[in-house]
Amino acid sequence: MARLIKLDEQIRSEWARHVTRRRFLSRCQVGLGALALGQSMGGTPARAAENVPAQEAGPLALKPGDYAPKAKRVIYLHMSGAPPQQDLFDWKPALVKHHLQPCPEEILKGERFAFIKGRPMMLGTPWKFGRYGQSGQWMSELVPGMAQHADDLCVIRSMITKEINHAPAELFLHTGENRAGGAAIGAWATYGLGTENQDLPGFVVLVSGGTDPTAGKSVWSSGFLPSVYQGVQCRTGTEPIFFLNDPEGMTRADRRRSLDALKAINEADLSEFGDPETLTRIEQYELAYRMQTSVPEVMDIAREDKRTLEMYGAEPGKSSFANNCLLARRMVEQGVRYVQLFDWGWDMHGTSPDNDIVTGLPAKCRSVDKPIGALLADLKQRGMLDETLVVWGGEFGRTSMNEARGGSKYLGRDHHIHCFSIWMAGGGVKGGLSIGATDELGYRVSEDPFEIRDLQATVLHLLGLNPFRLSHKNKGLNARLIGPTDTPRIRKDILA
Repeated sequence: MARLIKLDEQIRSEWARHVTRRRFLSRCQVGLGALALGQSMGGTPARAAENVPAQEAGPLALKPGDYAPKAKRVIYLHMSGAPPQQDLFDWKPALVKHHLQPCPEEILKGERFAFIKGRPMMLGTPWKFGRYGQSGQWMSELVPGMAQHADDLCVIRSMITKEINHAPAELFLHTGENRAGGAAIGAWATYGLGTENQDLPGFVVLVSGGTDPTAGKSVWSSGFLPSVYQGVQCRTGTEPIFFLNDPEGMTRADRRRSLDALKAINEADLSEFGDPETLTRIEQYELAYRMQTSVPEVMDIAREDKRTLEMYGAEPGKSSFANNCLLARRMVEQGVRYVQLFDWGWDMHGTSPDNDIVTGLPAKCRSVDKPIGALLADLKQRGMLDETLVVWGGEFGRTSMNEARGGSKYLGRDHHIHCFSIWMAGGGVKGGLSIGATDELGYRVSEDPFEIRDLQATVLHLLGLNPFRLSHKNKGLNARLIGPTDTPRIRKDILA
C-alpha cells in the first residue's frame, strides 16, 4: 500500500508540472476572463475547491420524488423498426374492404413517404382480429399471449410523432431529441430518484434481434447528465458486462487495493478542482467493483425453476428476447429502477419474406408474444405489476398502403408518423382501457392525439417526478426530457 501511495504522489507531481495555463483556467474557471464571463452571464465565479461539500451518499442513492409514485420501476419493451399497428392493435375493417385498391388521392396530397412512389394500393391486414377480456380490446390473432392480459393493458391507438426515419424517431422517443446528445428517459429516472440496489446499475439495457437498435447506443446515453446515469448494457454469457471481470492473475484483494489508490487520486483531483464528473468517476469504479459479484448472480436465469423457464420460453446460456424478459423481471425484483429492452427486426417493408406482413411479421410476433405474456403474468403473480410500469411499442407507425418498393410482390408497409399504437400496463395505469382512435383507413388520428412528449411526461409523473421541474443545466439552459415548452400533457385520463 505504501508503494501505491508513493506512486500516487509521483503521478500527481508529474501531472502538476504539465498543467498548462489554458487548461488550468478552463478547469478552475478563475482569472479575469472567467470572472468577466460569469458576471456577463449573470452568474458568479465558481466556488473554491475547499468549499465543495463532501458527498455523504453516492449519486445513485435513493432520492425522494416530487410526490408519491404510482410506479417504483419501469420495464420498457421497444420493438426497434416499428411494428405495423393495423396488423396488431388497430383493427380497420374498411381497410380490409379496400385491400389492393388504389389509394384515395386526398390522402396523398402534400404527403412525402420514405419509400413509396407513385399512387400506392391500400393494404388491409390478412390477420384476424377479435375482442379480448371483459374490456373487449380489439387485438390481432398474432398476439395471443398479450391478448390474455387485455384487461391489464391501456392501449393507446393515437400516438403521433414528428420523425419519419428510424434513428431520429428512436432518439426522440427515448431522449426527447432527434439527434445524439440527449439523455435517455432511464437516465432521467435514475438522476431524479436514484435506485434501490446500490450493487446494481440503476438503468439496465438488454438487446435482442441480432444487433443494437437503429439509433445505436445513443438511446441509452446519459447525454449531458453525469455519466453514472447512463444505461449499462448486460449480455448473456460468461461476461455479462464487458471489461467488468478482473484481469487474469488479479485477485479480489489486488483489485480492492488498486481501486483504493485510484480513489485517492480522484478524491485529490475533486478536492482541488471540484469537477462533479470526478465524483461520477469515483462512483463508477466503486459500482463496477460491487457489480462483479451482484451482476453474475442476477443474470443467472438457471436459478429459476423449470416451470418459469418454460413459461417464458427462456433457455439459460442463450441470447433471446425471452431470456431478456425473464432477466428484466429478475432485475426489477432486485431493485433496478429502469430496464430497457430493445428487440431489433420490426421494419416490415415487404422487400423480402423476412420483412413482410405475411411471413416476417408472424415470426417476429412469435419470438416476443409468449415472453411478454409471461412477464405480465409473472409480475402479477408476484404482486409486482401494480408498482412496475410496463410499456410496449415502436418509434413510429406504418402506412395503410402497400409499399411495393421496386415492384416487390411481398406485402409491406412504409414508415408513418401520423399514427401508431403502443400499450402500457401496471404501475398506476388503468387496465382494459382504449385511448384515442384513427380514421376508418387507419391513416390519421381522428380522436385524442397522444404526443411523444405526453408519453414522456406521463412516465416521469408515474414515477413520482414532476416532468416540468426535472431539469439539468446544459449550455446555460435548464434542459428537460420533455423539451423547453409547457405544452406536453401528463395524461391523467389513463391513470388508475
